[in-house]
Amino acid sequence: MDILAIGGFLLFLMLLLLSGGVWIAMTLAICGWVGQAFFTNSLPGLNLFSAFWESTASWELAALPLFIWMGEILFRTKLSEEMFSGLAPWLNRVPGRLFHTTILGCGIFGSVSGSSAATCATIAKVSLPELQKRGYNESIAIGSLATAGTLGILIPPSITMVVYAVAADASIIRIFLAGFLPGLLLMGLFSGYIAWWALRNKDQMPPKERTTTFREKLHLSRNLVPCALLIVFICWSLVAGWATATECAAYGVVGALALAAWSRSLTWANFTESLGGATRTSCMIMFILAGAAFLTKTMAFTGIPRELAEWVDAMQLSPYALIACLVVVYLVLGTALDGISMIVLTAAVVMPMIQKAGFDLVWFGIFVILLVEIAEVTPPVGFNLFVLQNMTGKDSTLIAKAAIPFFFCLVACIALITVFPQIVTAVPDALMGVAR
Repeated sequence: MDILAIGGFLLFLMLLLLSGGVWIAMTLAICGWVGQAFFTNSLPGLNLFSAFWESTASWELAALPLFIWMGEILFRTKLSEEMFSGLAPWLNRVPGRLFHTTILGCGIFGSVSGSSAATCATIAKVSLPELQKRGYNESIAIGSLATAGTLGILIPPSITMVVYAVAADASIIRIFLAGFLPGLLLMGLFSGYIAWWALRNKDQMPPKERTTTFREKLHLSRNLVPCALLIVFICWSLVAGWATATECAAYGVVGALALAAWSRSLTWANFTESLGGATRTSCMIMFILAGAAFLTKTMAFTGIPRELAEWVDAMQLSPYALIACLVVVYLVLGTALDGISMIVLTAAVVMPMIQKAGFDLVWFGIFVILLVEIAEVTPPVGFNLFVLQNMTGKDSTLIAKAAIPFFFCLVACIALITVFPQIVTAVPDALMGVAR
């Protein structure tokens, strides 16, 4: 059977199961099982076990439940409410007001966690209830969270960046440094769209809060300072090399518990509720990761990613036509694969093509990571869509529609770094010298 026909059949089966209400993790695992059982000579039962074990038995993933627990503590002990109350007076005159907290929160938290799922889940748990309570448009809030959550893999340190650096035999430090300016650019594009939407839809924005003096702003922000110091401490510990991401996550949990106890809002009831909520969310994400890992094994056995990459190579395209074609290929792969798998399964064919066309491998790394970010919000296997679906109870299709405007911000960012590659290379070249 033709490889592309196999891919089309598995995609149809996935959409059919999802539309029928089958659990997301089960849908991914079923599609992987069918693909291996009927279209390969492998043993699906053995591969199912190995995929589930390999995708979850990871020290790096230990940071995920810890960061989610930190968000649950901030949410259930009213520390998040105090944070938003402290931020509101300062953002009262900015178009979009508290909407910008989702972008800023994802940018800051993404630099700590290095995980798209952890960033999306934690910031959603803290910000969504507060924005809804204050009357902010739910669609914009959810759409911005779905896409801004992907900043976790663009702003270093990032597991995806490390995987790319190994696959491309490129400098990990240069790729880390290259992610800063594109990350800030993307945050600016997201916030710019929010400001534009708020100016165009003033009737859908909640009433402005009362005007406050500078002294009153400082008084209202008194409860913001401890949480801000906790975030700064976590970020600094990671940047300075004092702690790994997992250790930083543990510091975050201890710090959140200490702040909740200090503010006298920590009780045995909300402690157990936060632990239960973190467990449920973490298990949901782990099961989806395991199902995606099994489907990835199936895609590798069928050879679909390599077939697509070799098809592009055979076309002998000009450099920018090659880039345009790779965009399409990675977007297609993103409907069925996670970002790390996309990189690993295509690296052997794509990297020589990129070097032959004269593109810098560090630049291409950021380019691919932006495409991976798009894959995170592209149905049917948009991972951030699944995370928000389970956290909000909304259908993933509605979440995907809410994310469309921010999706185009990602596309605009890709276009800008393609036209102006210095956005990517400026920081590593300035700090480490021009690569030869």
